[in-house]
Amino acid sequence: MKLYHCRDSRSVRPLWALEELQLDYELINMEFPPRYNHAGYLDINPLGTVPTFIDRNLVMTESAAICQYLVDKYGTSEIGLSIEHPEYGDYLNWIHRSDTTFTFPQALILRYDRYEKPERLQPQVVEDYKKWLSSRLSSVEVALETSDYLCAGKFTIADICVGYALFLAHKTDNDKNFGPHTRDYLKRLMARVGFKSAMNQQEDLTPIF
Repeated sequence: MKLYHCRDSRSVRPLWALEELQLDYELINMEFPPRYNHAGYLDINPLGTVPTFIDRNLVMTESAAICQYLVDKYGTSEIGLSIEHPEYGDYLNWIHRSDTTFTFPQALILRYDRYEKPERLQPQVVEDYKKWLSSRLSSVEVALETSDYLCAGKFTIADICVGYALFLAHKTDNDKNFGPHTRDYLKRLMARVGFKSAMNQQEDLTPIF
């Protein structure tokens, strides 16, 4: 297995999952954005996005899907749920919500607050999506009122996927409206050996935030 990774990007999700599962893999660290800074990357992933994950002849580019693939193929009983589990639907919902609902608005915030040319910055878009993000993240606070984790009373890749979205908000100062349960949850996740191992492997890369 091979993972193409940029510091603090969405590829943290599969990197963290690989560390939690203690699988053997090759990590290719790249400076962001890889389409410009890593020769030949567009030949591997024509989208130019991060991550790219390769397992034999399989190529995947969606961070949450890679996490689901890893646990389904290599370790469901550890940090995944089987289809027979009564909370399987909730588990899938959190995995997919993590990117489509929690990470997507942050991409817009970052783009129109930091990465566009000055004349293309959009303060109103930034403000609107910060409110949008805060509203959606309230669902995490509610879920954690009765449990330390999002589903099945244990740590799963749903926590990795949502945890990355919270980590991103924390790194970019968009965590001011986190509730107390959400703040404690993120601290628990970041204290895990798997998360720390993932962070250690990217420390030589240039910060992107």
